[in-house]
Amino acid sequence: MNISRPKIFRPFREIVTDRHEYAKKWKAKTGGKVIGYFCTYVPEEIICAANILPVRIIGNNEPQTITDRLCSRNKWCPFSRNCLAEGLLGNYDYLDGVVLGASCFHTQEVFAAWVKHIPLSFWHYLFIPGSLQSTSADTCLVGEFEEFKSSLETWTGASITTEALDRAIETYNKNRQLMKALYELRKYEPPMLAGSEAMQTVLASQLMDKSEHNNILKEVLAQLSDGKNNVEPAIRLMVLGSENNDIDLLRAIESWGANIVIDDHCVGSRYFWGEITPHEDRLRAIAKRYIERPPCPTKDFPLRRRLPHILGLIKEFKVQTAVIILQKFCEPHQYDLPAIESGLQELHIPSVVIEIDAPISMAQIRTRVESLIDMLRVDTY
Repeated sequence: MNISRPKIFRPFREIVTDRHEYAKKWKAKTGGKVIGYFCTYVPEEIICAANILPVRIIGNNEPQTITDRLCSRNKWCPFSRNCLAEGLLGNYDYLDGVVLGASCFHTQEVFAAWVKHIPLSFWHYLFIPGSLQSTSADTCLVGEFEEFKSSLETWTGASITTEALDRAIETYNKNRQLMKALYELRKYEPPMLAGSEAMQTVLASQLMDKSEHNNILKEVLAQLSDGKNNVEPAIRLMVLGSENNDIDLLRAIESWGANIVIDDHCVGSRYFWGEITPHEDRLRAIAKRYIERPPCPTKDFPLRRRLPHILGLIKEFKVQTAVIILQKFCEPHQYDLPAIESGLQELHIPSVVIEIDAPISMAQIRTRVESLIDMLRVDTY
């Protein structure tokens, strides 16, 4: 397996592995509140400005039956069901509140079940317009953010000041800059880090204090910038599609003869791509960033902005092939699939679609991915 220097990324790996312990320790150390959020359209900057730790709610990719009475395993994607399972099992018992940035139907239903069966002192449904390309999306989203800010202030009993928003915006913009710098190192041949290491870094940033993440990431970049590289040359591969926080899956793909050099999913580049441009109206500045960021398929109409972005990444990172990951029953990404496959074909980028459930069937996936990589090896070498 191609792993550049595992010790460098150990802090992120430990946080991803013990994500609940990190949040509990943060809470004990600071005395602050922790909010769990569904979907990366939730404006973490506002939560951070309220001195609250935002933590993304994710599943553990293990089979479970505790959610069967609330959501059908024959309709709901395994990711959304496993998120709910984590809550029902008490693994998120340290949360003080939850918030949803309206996304896919499955996530909205899971949020509703969470609010009903795992009562907390605070919950908020944040409406995110389906058509972010609409001329009224800006006004709508600013209004939603204002209401969200007000609800946090009422709950905490403290005002969220302009100065606090400025600090949060600066911290998050810095994190996005550092993450972009890390991803730039994946353009090298061979890349300066493994795709699984990049994914660990992004996922950790969704689970921990951003200022702390920035400090660790600065050290990582400094160590990687010495020019040494232990990653071996291999087929340059892109991963895209549904939410996937299974790092073992990425490690497996790399062990089968590929270097994952770029991704497009919400536990990857789509989470941090695009900074907040300063504006006298801070909430409008934040809203503009979430409108213009690379879109999720649930927000990508009437024009398809996601496909040109993906094709641009393929050219920029010199991608040779792609693996499209679909969570079972993930309707938004299934709907997007024909256009994505057509765009890849136009660039002569061979691809394979793998559908994942919990647990992931590695043997079946390996056969398909290895066949794709072997075909490219024959053509390339």
